[in-house]
Amino acid sequence: MTGKPTVSLVISVWNRKDDLRENLRAIAAQSVPADQVIVVDNASHDGTPEMVLAEFPWVQLIRMPHSRYGACETFNVGFASARGEFTGILDDDVVLPPTFVEQMLAKFAQEPATTAILSPKVREPEMPEWYLTSPAINRERYLPTFRGCGSMARTQALREANWYDIRFFIFGNERDLTTRLLNLGYRVKMVPSIEVFHKAPFGMRHGKRSLYYHVRNFWLYAFKYLPWSQVLAFPFRFLGKRLGGKKEGAGGEVADAVGTIGLFENIKSVKWGWWVCVKATLAALGSLPYCLKHRQVCRHPDFEPPLR
Repeated sequence: MTGKPTVSLVISVWNRKDDLRENLRAIAAQSVPADQVIVVDNASHDGTPEMVLAEFPWVQLIRMPHSRYGACETFNVGFASARGEFTGILDDDVVLPPTFVEQMLAKFAQEPATTAILSPKVREPEMPEWYLTSPAINRERYLPTFRGCGSMARTQALREANWYDIRFFIFGNERDLTTRLLNLGYRVKMVPSIEVFHKAPFGMRHGKRSLYYHVRNFWLYAFKYLPWSQVLAFPFRFLGKRLGGKKEGAGGEVADAVGTIGLFENIKSVKWGWWVCVKATLAALGSLPYCLKHRQVCRHPDFEPPLR
């Protein structure tokens, strides 16, 4: 490969005009500019697409016809339009450092072709010091998932893995995509020397919608990739370990799937939280034929379910 590799940055947005503006300003200030910036707007009604057209005419804006698409599908529309050799995967509310593209390309140049995605260190509001300073997120290592708010991927690897599974809709889709990449012989690496700021609160987002999709999508993922012995044992291990909490010493631990941290807290805070989990599990069972059709148990050494 000669010269600077080409880079496409893909952002999915819905009703976050001000956050997206800050995001695009940070992209415009990159020390090494991206060759293509794609914003997929999920039919926002707060003036987001109009803002992009007026203030950032160099951005390729794709407007979805309605807002019922999930994040997986809108990202896939952006991925399909990416022309760069590398594709940045960015949430609308992330703020990149000015050297993000430069550092990502420099790191990829040192990596073998099997490194499909580089995942940065992410800072979020309310992220506790014990988490930020933990050895696990401050050393380079291979991962079973990646931070979908601000990572970069080899475009060809994304194509080979067929992008996100749109059945996931939202949440947990990064772990699913990573597992398919692992099954193709690729790897995902955490690079803490590259750091981005994500405005979303630390840990699992509260509310019925978040709880429902996190639980349902875990089962979809389990049915697709875990040995049946682990699938059957999971409810008991889940109750014993609780997927971590947000406080150190009270179940809190470093988890690569940051969105699951605090799951039990969410179950308790949501009205009829356990019933939401039951409905999500039943919905996943309804998708069992789909999961069996796409089932490929992952035995890659980097593979790791949420509970070891």
